Amino acid sequence: MAHESPLITAIVMGIGLAFLFGALANRLRISPLVGYLLAGVIAGPNTPGLQADPNLTNQLAEIGIILLMFGVGLHFSLKDLLSVKTIAIPGAIVQMIVATLLGTAFGLFMGWSPTSGMVFGLALSTASTVVLLRAIQERRLIESERGRIAIGWLIIEDITMVLALVLLPTLATSTSNITNSISWAGILTIISITIAKASLFVTIMMVVGRRFIPWLLKVIAQTGSRELFSLSVLAIALGVALSAADLFGVSLALGAFFAGMIMSESEFGHRATEETLPLRDAFAVLFFVSVGMLFNPIKVVRDCIPLLSTLSIIIIGKSVIAFLIVRAFHRPIRTALTISASLAQIGEFSFILAGFGNRLGILNDNARDLILGGAILSILLNPLVFLAADKIRQKLESTHPKEMKNDPLQIIQKNTDEQLFISHKTDHTIIIGFSQIGQLIATDLNKYNIPIVVVEDIERNAEKARCEHFETISGNAVHEDILAAANIDSARYLVLTMENTFEAGQIVSIGKRHNKNLHILAHVESDAEGQYLCDLGADVVIANDRQIANGIIDFLIEKQNLPEKKEIGSFSEEERTALS
Repeated sequence: MAHESPLITAIVMGIGLAFLFGALANRLRISPLVGYLLAGVIAGPNTPGLQADPNLTNQLAEIGIILLMFGVGLHFSLKDLLSVKTIAIPGAIVQMIVATLLGTAFGLFMGWSPTSGMVFGLALSTASTVVLLRAIQERRLIESERGRIAIGWLIIEDITMVLALVLLPTLATSTSNITNSISWAGILTIISITIAKASLFVTIMMVVGRRFIPWLLKVIAQTGSRELFSLSVLAIALGVALSAADLFGVSLALGAFFAGMIMSESEFGHRATEETLPLRDAFAVLFFVSVGMLFNPIKVVRDCIPLLSTLSIIIIGKSVIAFLIVRAFHRPIRTALTISASLAQIGEFSFILAGFGNRLGILNDNARDLILGGAILSILLNPLVFLAADKIRQKLESTHPKEMKNDPLQIIQKNTDEQLFISHKTDHTIIIGFSQIGQLIATDLNKYNIPIVVVEDIERNAEKARCEHFETISGNAVHEDILAAANIDSARYLVLTMENTFEAGQIVSIGKRHNKNLHILAHVESDAEGQYLCDLGADVVIANDRQIANGIIDFLIEKQNLPEKKEIGSFSEEERTALS
């Protein structure tokens, strides 16, 4: 039956196996990413049993890349992008050049032609979009300086790889015939056309898209249909990405990023983020499954030494280069280590370049397989690279401690990656999240001179809280050092306004462990989520449906002049009749 419905088979096998092995990996306290890759190995053509169609899985994974970059664009702005151009542009270019040279030297050692070595090195020089974004999302770094540099760096790499893919056929033609010399005029013409088309796309998005996309979202939102709004968001993301690739020669991922960045300027940007989150997560998982399907364990044993050398260039060579470049721009060690770990892997563009180069006859099968093997192993090892980077950072910070400044206001205003503001307030209220609900609570409590500390992991919201003169700590409250910085031990109340119930549960557990007398209030979407937080130690939970029902009943009781307020569901038959 599987051969009659390959699309359904690919989706069911990919998501089902990813769930099983991801849950197992999480149970063993390792990254679920390892489970996703293992699911791909089992569903791939290199292992016996039921197999999913690799071509279909790759196309589904491409949708995941589009939606992921679209989601990143929703958290980004043109100002954020321009703020890191001075380091992202030269940094990405220098890192790619040095990595390409390392790959070329390895290719010459293996007896390949200089052209093959150069393409091999270029394939090793660019990082995977999905892996990099997943890593910085897990660490809540997208809106930090480190996250902005990493994303800007990634965009420059994507643009460079698009240009390389355009020039590859020309390079193959020139190297296939020894008598032909490279036509630099022709190459410059191709480069100019590619840059012009990309510039035209950006111009259209900045001029036309900036007006049309927010207008369209507003019109659809006014219909009151959630389904239409969700469809409009997906249609814009996928439509812009496909148009960028087909009409302007820009990558699908880059087109989706610009669509998200334009949409973020709309008043409905936050809602668009929420609507696309489930699809982004599901299709991003399929990317890792598609990578695992390429893995052949036999080749690891057969080509052990060359594969380890390739892996060394990816993990050690690129990391060291990136670290030195970031430090040369006088950025903190923490930022340099984060960028280094983020780039210590390769992925989708490397696959595309390896396959294209192999079809054109520039790369032999051995070089292509080394690229695929290096990609899979580097993705598999990337969580360990981040762990090593954290250990190195802790070691360096312990041997070279930075003195905190004495002026708390200055520290609040300069709350960057280098230092963390420490609150000295006592008997205060800690508000987790400064979105709409958090802002309303903080503003009203401030009228009564109640001491408040805000914890917010989205930098743009954190800056808004600081502008309103609230003590603010940037970071994710699931980390104990963030709650410790908010002086959780001496707090009276902890208010959770976040939407992620699982993270809220972690915060409740940490809060109760640090302060037994802490009163915890949480906002949830349903009674089931409320019960979950209560079981972990939350004192008061407010569910949307319950609060709305209570508000309506309070209004009706007041209008009916009934003698006493009763809980929902406790009215007598006569009272229900009177209320109706």
